[in-house]
Amino acid sequence: MSQDQQSCGQRRKPVDALQLGPRKRPATDPLVHYSHHFGRTVHALCNFQALLTNGILRMGELADTPEENFTAEYFTFPQKLLKSVAGLEEHLMQSEGGEDEVDVIAELLTKGASGARGDDTKSLKGSVLDWITPKGQSLVPPLAHNMKIDRGFHHEWTGALLCPAGLNWSNSKMKTKLKNGEIIVTRDQWPLFLYADYHYDPEDPWNVCAYKHVFTSPSSVDKEPKATRSVTLPSITYIAMQVRFTLTSSPVFSHTDTVTDSERFYNSIFDIFEDSDEKQEVDDLAIWWNRQIFPSYSTAQRPLMKNSALARIREKRAQMKELSVTDGDGGSV
Repeated sequence: MSQDQQSCGQRRKPVDALQLGPRKRPATDPLVHYSHHFGRTVHALCNFQALLTNGILRMGELADTPEENFTAEYFTFPQKLLKSVAGLEEHLMQSEGGEDEVDVIAELLTKGASGARGDDTKSLKGSVLDWITPKGQSLVPPLAHNMKIDRGFHHEWTGALLCPAGLNWSNSKMKTKLKNGEIIVTRDQWPLFLYADYHYDPEDPWNVCAYKHVFTSPSSVDKEPKATRSVTLPSITYIAMQVRFTLTSSPVFSHTDTVTDSERFYNSIFDIFEDSDEKQEVDDLAIWWNRQIFPSYSTAQRPLMKNSALARIREKRAQMKELSVTDGDGGSV
């Protein structure tokens, strides 16, 4: 943590809301960069101030409490946040800035996560239209790449992709009710674009193009990416939320938007991924995604060759351990 951040936390005082506030910190602050990754791959809509506070409590007065007594909000996410930012955990434990400094750090982290989400939303706005347009054809009526007013259930193509699984978009009465809002789509009614070939199949979701666009590079959508990283379940959730919002007619992403209800939609997928009863299906899903995004990904376990150098090293190590145990028991060798 820089000295500028420490001094800022210590000098922070209440200000008149009608006065021009202090100059914003530069976007190059390391905390902003770290939160880009955290928002995309761990949790996109978290409360960073709450995570920091929970992390401090977990390291301090709740340090002796067993891990199983904590929810992900109190243990998993704070731990991932503190471990992802080099030196943050030690800094918070030794800092004398108190709540003011936590506020400053949380503000920078929030700024970074929000900025990355906004950049991805802007980047996907036009690209998604290219992906859903049949090759050699055009969308009728055409959709603007820089505006969303005609998307959502107002358009045949975006409406079909957003239609909740289990509902029939080809049914004219159903389509009309979705268009005029007679049918309210709730967070647990997942859209058909999540599923392969737009058919409801919970073990085979669709959306590979968008994932490559954000997490490898836009040019890798039609190519095989060279990256060897693996897909995280929160990143799948993040992309699903982004594409769903891009297909809607809502112009601005907002946590309080009750039309798209993006936050609750995100949490509905996130929760099912965290459900221990669904572990086998979720693991299978993760493997499927990894194979789509990273062709070099493999879960196969390759046994050691019997006479390989590594096999001999491990064999000799096992013999030495066995001899050590025998000597300790007073036996002879």
